[in-house]
Amino acid sequence: MTKASVEHADFTIERVFNSPPEQVFEAFADPAAHDRWFVKADNWPVAEYSHDFRIGGRESGRFSQDGKTFYFNETVYLDIVENKRIVSAYTMAKDEQRLSASIATVDLIPEGTGTRVVFTEQGAFLDGLDKVEYRREGWEQLIGFLAAELGEKAEPA
Repeated sequence: MTKASVEHADFTIERVFNSPPEQVFEAFADPAAHDRWFVKADNWPVAEYSHDFRIGGRESGRFSQDGKTFYFNETVYLDIVENKRIVSAYTMAKDEQRLSASIATVDLIPEGTGTRVVFTEQGAFLDGLDKVEYRREGWEQLIGFLAAELGEKAEPA
């Protein structure tokens, strides 16, 4: 049995997109767009997925690369300000083991005709089963998928 422990950590990722805030926000809000860049872009088979984008709404997914080990994501949207901000709380699990619990904020800041996306995550990484470095890498990849959805490359801030 793994000894119970928790590592508290946070990170911030910033990217500037040529797309306006309305278009970036829509990539999060629209179920079809969100499905393309957030759910299916890395080609993991999706066992289950739901997306209810509203304050109090829930998003959940179950994914597996090999059909044997499953990863679970459970999200609740805490605050949404159209074209400006998305705040969510989410947990990640591998099979039946909880890996982490996090609060994530996406700020959409107008920059010229484009948008500066500031993603901040504050996490509790549990029992040595996950690390902030892995989560940051995952979100950097997801933001790259978002860039592709928007038809552009994300450039570091």
